[in-house]
Amino acid sequence: MAANYWASTQRLHWQFSRTELQDLRQSLEDEDPTLTQQYPLLDRRLLSIFYNQQLVKLGKRMSVRQQALATAQVYVRRFYVKVDLRNTNPYLILATSLYLACKMEESPQHIRVVAEHARNLWPDFIPSDVSKLGECEFYLISEMNSHLIVHHPYRTLQELQARLDLAQEDVLLAWSMINDHYLTDLPLLYPPHVIAIAAIFLALTLKPIHGGMQGAANTAVFLANSAQIIKDGVPNGASNDKSPENRAGSFLKWLAESEVDLQAVADSSQEIISLYDIWEQQYSERICKEQISRFVKARSLEK
Repeated sequence: MAANYWASTQRLHWQFSRTELQDLRQSLEDEDPTLTQQYPLLDRRLLSIFYNQQLVKLGKRMSVRQQALATAQVYVRRFYVKVDLRNTNPYLILATSLYLACKMEESPQHIRVVAEHARNLWPDFIPSDVSKLGECEFYLISEMNSHLIVHHPYRTLQELQARLDLAQEDVLLAWSMINDHYLTDLPLLYPPHVIAIAAIFLALTLKPIHGGMQGAANTAVFLANSAQIIKDGVPNGASNDKSPENRAGSFLKWLAESEVDLQAVADSSQEIISLYDIWEQQYSERICKEQISRFVKARSLEK
């Protein structure tokens, strides 16, 4: 097991540029153009929202911890970089990913328990034969090249809480945004510490409203200019002021003096905001379910 992210298989094998990620996915679609045309897919973020909701439902039935759920989401995203969604039963992949993640996060669940809960939740898509889940586990491990250790942003958030003197409300909001970033490609694009810092930035500077974020249009400009803003001065005595405005200013001062990639933080922030926007404006659980059911049933992938 890698002791840190920088020496991990996550960084060495599962961190991509956006272009690389796009090329990998395009190559999967090019393998069978007829299948791609026959079963067009929704925006990947919409499907990710659906997967997340299904995993949460399954996890609640089994009292699974958040970190295991997060690891399962990363497994699903990695797997579908290697395998076309249309060639799989996504419900079986979700159940298997959570089963495997629980083992890796040292909170194992018996395979029969996972299969039973998954079958009760998705009776039309989970086979009664428990061995199918076991076979899928080997398939999942193989496609991920046995790279199963996942480094998450939660640790960075906890470490920065004391260093940046974050209020509990800031930490809870940032934690929620970290949970939500697994619904995007960010786990495949940036290191965990960048995600944690982007979540803190959003928690300190923007107000959540329903599924969207107030002030989203200003985020990139704000971050791009943040270094100069801080150089222009945060009052030296302001550290005694615990107001939200000062907490944001103190954070930006720390960020400008750090070696963190501001562009990566800005890009991550915009990705999370974009997720909330599409979630609020376009997401329909019914449409996602119907689309998945269509190709799974038509191709008998549920058997």
